[in-house]
Amino acid sequence: MKQQLTCLILFIFAGLTPSFAQGTESIEIGTTHSLYSDILGEERSYWVSLPASYDGKYNSYKKYPVIYLLDGHIHFASVTGMTQFMSRASNGSRKVPEMIIVGVMNVDRQRDFTPDKIITRRENNTGGGKKFLSFLEEELVPVIDENFRTEPFRILFGHSLGGLLTSHAYIQDTSAFNAFIAVDPSFGTWDNVVMDEKLETLSDKIFDRPFYIATANWEKRNLRNRDRHIRFFESLNSKCPGPFKAQLDYFEDETHSTVSLPAFYEAMTYLFEGYNLSYRNVQDIDQLNAVYDKLSARLSYDFKAPEELINRIAYGKLRSSREEVQQQAVEFFELNTRYYPGSFNVFDSLGEALFRTGDLEAAAMNFEKSLSLNPENENATKMLAKITDSK
Repeated sequence: MKQQLTCLILFIFAGLTPSFAQGTESIEIGTTHSLYSDILGEERSYWVSLPASYDGKYNSYKKYPVIYLLDGHIHFASVTGMTQFMSRASNGSRKVPEMIIVGVMNVDRQRDFTPDKIITRRENNTGGGKKFLSFLEEELVPVIDENFRTEPFRILFGHSLGGLLTSHAYIQDTSAFNAFIAVDPSFGTWDNVVMDEKLETLSDKIFDRPFYIATANWEKRNLRNRDRHIRFFESLNSKCPGPFKAQLDYFEDETHSTVSLPAFYEAMTYLFEGYNLSYRNVQDIDQLNAVYDKLSARLSYDFKAPEELINRIAYGKLRSSREEVQQQAVEFFELNTRYYPGSFNVFDSLGEALFRTGDLEAAAMNFEKSLSLNPENENATKMLAKITDSK
């Protein structure tokens, strides 16, 4: 049985916080929720942050990839702020798509993040990682998909012991997750023998999923852990039948405690390489699609060029005095209507392009379509009146 609690999480994030004269306003970055896990036999809490565009009045057609954060109470605020910055089109960063962030709160991380039982002199409760992963995949993911507008593209992020569980999840035959970010994973129990056993029966299917691993500088304290990161990465690379969709980065200037945020930035930059294509560099639709086809192939998921990028390319061409370039603009606007048929704005923009190129009948049809999606669209109403007056 699922129980849900919603409240404000208030957070002041450096660089993103405006000043308020009276100090009476707050910034909401997420909501808290809980569900009862039959698999774990306990109540589990999680936090959710939604993209800035999520609650837009006419944005109900938009769906979003999801990042799942282990140790959510530690990483939720920083990852939310970084993701919002990296996905913001208004400041030109747009390195990644807008995303939903789910931070999973801890109950017992030693139990939940260790895939294997660790034998020690004293009794311990390690080895619950497989059960916890089942909770994520079979209970939490379906709840998130049911209650939010999600794309079925999911990233699992874990640091330290969370990185160990993330690495374990990556090498499983099947997974609810599409990409994996393991930040300085604690491979203390994965010596050469254990690691080789885990890698011996790998399925080639896992190599369709991109994997990112970060390793921090522990100086002389833990060279063994760093060596195991490299061994794990190289062993996977040697077993991959084709190009290995993975990257390992060593952070010379970061410790185990400080590496999470810079590693997240580098991981997302790696995963979505090419997503931030500049509108200035696009000549035609084939070139545009080639970039996002390459991205989609690497992520094994179909990512289209962003709606606002296509619109910006098209309006740039529409301003040309050359008829053939204006016709190119129409083709870009038409592409946007095929990719985003739930957006009133793409039909309004296509209507403007068709009006400018003299196809008044087709322009009127697109303005009417835009109004059917957004009856408050004043521009479409005005343009339809202008078309009527011109006849």
